[in-house]
Amino acid sequence: MKDASRPSRLLDRWVEALPSKGRYSFTAREASEALGVARPAFNRVMGRLSAENRVARIHRDFYVVVPLEHAAVGIIPPDWFIVDLMRYIGQPFYVALLSAAGYHGASHQRPQNYQIITDKPVRTRACRGVSIRFFVKKECSGTPLEQIKGVTGYLPVSTPEATALDLVRYCRQIGGLGHVLTVLQELGERLSADRLAVAATSDNNLTYAQRLGWLLEQTEFADRAGALQAWLAKRNPLPARLEPSLPLKKSIRDMRWNLWVNTTVEGDLS
Repeated sequence: MKDASRPSRLLDRWVEALPSKGRYSFTAREASEALGVARPAFNRVMGRLSAENRVARIHRDFYVVVPLEHAAVGIIPPDWFIVDLMRYIGQPFYVALLSAAGYHGASHQRPQNYQIITDKPVRTRACRGVSIRFFVKKECSGTPLEQIKGVTGYLPVSTPEATALDLVRYCRQIGGLGHVLTVLQELGERLSADRLAVAATSDNNLTYAQRLGWLLEQTEFADRAGALQAWLAKRNPLPARLEPSLPLKKSIRDMRWNLWVNTTVEGDLS
């Protein structure tokens, strides 16, 4: 006669042992194959462990282990498992926007979600108060990145310069130009003028570069915009609007950036 409690004991021990190996995530297939546990038994045990706040299901068959010190909230920080999650999903990615800015020291505008850029749409994942929001950029693999050490390994994070350009690209989704200016007021210290031009070359969008250059000149780090302006001057960009959703009426043309300044932008740290 089979011991009905055996799958439960096996999975309990297997899950508990993962953090000692530096791992905090696993898939249903991996666990079932490693232990020879049938899927119905696996599902029953995961239901119990989830109710006990010992595991959390993040996406389809992707689970994370919740160590005792995080049991009260029932989840671990997303940077502990994001690399494994994106490997499971099978898409390139990097930590971006306000989350990336935080790694670079600009933490005044704290995001309500962990922000990721990838090359195809992925629905926002939310679990027990932790939310991961995905933004799409088809050519994301060409973005300049840094490898920043996290709890479970290294995270691909956009460089300060690439982060600045992404903030302009997605400004409407992250709170508007005022939010971007606030981040630049902190992030500007980390920007390199030369690397900013390199990032603009990789991004290959003149309008975003025009807006970023103008915004930088509204901060105390205006000197970081020089190489970007020289890069743009060689490409002779068309006139662009600072705020694309607003009309040109009563706007002022900034000739240095060939930009119609059609709104007032204020940062929180002005």
